[in-house]
Amino acid sequence: MLTKELLSKVRKIEIRTRRIVDELTGGAYHSVFKGKGMEFDEVREYIPGDDVRSIDWNVTARTGQPHVKKFVEERELIVFLVVDISGSGDFGSAQQQKNELAAELAAVVAFNAIRNNDQVGLLLFSSRDELHLPPRKGRGHVLRLVRELLAHERQDKGTDIGMALETFMKVSNRKTVMFLISDFIDQGFQRALTIANKKHDLIAIRITDPRERAIPAIGYLSVEDAESGESLTFPTHVARSRRLFAAGSQEAHDAFLDDCRRAGVDLIDIRNGEDYIKPFMQFFRTREKRKRR
Repeated sequence: MLTKELLSKVRKIEIRTRRIVDELTGGAYHSVFKGKGMEFDEVREYIPGDDVRSIDWNVTARTGQPHVKKFVEERELIVFLVVDISGSGDFGSAQQQKNELAAELAAVVAFNAIRNNDQVGLLLFSSRDELHLPPRKGRGHVLRLVRELLAHERQDKGTDIGMALETFMKVSNRKTVMFLISDFIDQGFQRALTIANKKHDLIAIRITDPRERAIPAIGYLSVEDAESGESLTFPTHVARSRRLFAAGSQEAHDAFLDDCRRAGVDLIDIRNGEDYIKPFMQFFRTREKRKRR
């Protein structure tokens, strides 16, 4: 049963993300993600400046007036949201947790897709396949996706990105635009990343939190791994400990960036607590430049 609190959260996400789509990203999405080709729309009278190669000679001969064929872009893209709902997403030092931000980012993509008449599907994963919703169109379908992102009760806290990509390859036969949304705190999925991107158009959206990159000097800090349950006490007042923490975090951050480069995967980096529109628009601009080359 849907609670009032859940419905309120879904509605707030819809209002916020649809405004973002309308004002900023809708047109950019359309220009970057093209459909399968062009399809015939209608025949109309020739206007000076029209490409003579588009003249419909049969209609021209029949009417005695030059007519041209008009074509429109055939879209019907399939967009798939592959979203990590593992235990590490429960963390957040800003106003929202990483998994809540993931739901909002997925909604931005989904509303962009349906605005452009594309189908949207959803795959939720942890260390197992949690939920699979086949791609469909329409606002009602997207709202269901958002509800599942916010309310699905996961079966496991772990993360297995390689498994998620392999599962996706099994359920998706057509070439798909796939947005893989995760904090990417996992290992051993680089080969699956490369294979998936060869068949599909894979875009990685990485969510990080400021406290995962650096920690303040606040004395002894007890931390617990949200997925394994292991805990340790960290001496944050020791400068060397803070430097080692930041260096290790940066190394992991850069290693995944290298993985994406080798696999040919576009990466959108989102920092919890900061404006995520700028990274999205930078991604669209980069793709647009690449198309013109």
